[in-house]
Amino acid sequence: MPSIAKPIAVHPSLHRNAIGLNLRDYEGAMSTLCAGCGHDSITAALIRALWELSIEPHMIAKLSGIGCSSKTPTYFVNGAHGFNSAHGRMAAIATGANAANRELTYIGVSGDGDSLSIGLGHLCHAIRRNVKMLYVIENNGVYGLTKGQFSASADVGSKSKRGEANRMSPIDPAMLALSIGATFVARSFSGDKEQLVPILKAAIAHRGFALVDVISPCVTFNDHNGSTKSYLYTRKHMQRTTEADFVPPASEILATIGPSGTTTVTMHDGSVVRFSAVPKDYDPTDRRKVLNYLQENQSSIATGLLYVDETVANLHEMNGTPAAALWSLPYEKLCPGTAALRELQEDYR
Repeated sequence: MPSIAKPIAVHPSLHRNAIGLNLRDYEGAMSTLCAGCGHDSITAALIRALWELSIEPHMIAKLSGIGCSSKTPTYFVNGAHGFNSAHGRMAAIATGANAANRELTYIGVSGDGDSLSIGLGHLCHAIRRNVKMLYVIENNGVYGLTKGQFSASADVGSKSKRGEANRMSPIDPAMLALSIGATFVARSFSGDKEQLVPILKAAIAHRGFALVDVISPCVTFNDHNGSTKSYLYTRKHMQRTTEADFVPPASEILATIGPSGTTTVTMHDGSVVRFSAVPKDYDPTDRRKVLNYLQENQSSIATGLLYVDETVANLHEMNGTPAAALWSLPYEKLCPGTAALRELQEDYR
């Protein structure tokens, strides 16, 4: 089903940002995701963050791959550039686009399936190259668009829609990113807008690759060991009249994680996820200590800014590219001719 355009009516009381735009100017089409999907909460947080940063819509580039998460760019900033790539290839497309035009603000939205399975290699190399972009992983542990198969982030023991338990250990995107030199790593919960919006703003302002792993409940297929997140439990306890699936509307899950402590969040099916904020003395600039902290606290999901390093050169700084976008350079500068090419080749002989 195609997305539906939103009404253009704007209430006069809406506040305007530093460039004179209101929040509605950063919205997109109406979402066609399941009612109560955590991804829509992330969309709302992105809209708020971009509005508060007063970024001009035409200076934003939105990119995605394939999956429920990759529909998200349709739902924010209508006036931005956009590219929906092949499954798992968003990071590679973003790298090429960023190389050609460094003046845009790049926002990639992906999922745990799109990023940690077929797109894992591309994600790793975007991290290594320190491409200046915000990379959001909408992490729900399943392939929601294709009926809930396990993704690479599914926990051991979690159950699929058909009831089988996952036996493979998950890939933790935060741990993975830290292990290969990421310069900005954060994790949040889609229902905690108070925490997520500042994280997104910091990630956009970061001078390199900013990975934000967002735990985002799937109201249809997000199954965990001992829970009833799929339709399996419901079908065992109902009288069938038709062979039809129905995704009931659900309320958005909201929770606030304090500056220090733990918050328990009850999901749509009654299962519980435990989130914790990092302690006050937490140092997000020490990579080894961050890794140790995450390993020692695997029983809960640590949220917040986990690691940041502003000293590492990004893709353009490492390659000494011009300060201006490559597309704006004259042809003579981009292609100096055969004599210059011959001279360059001599250096490699």
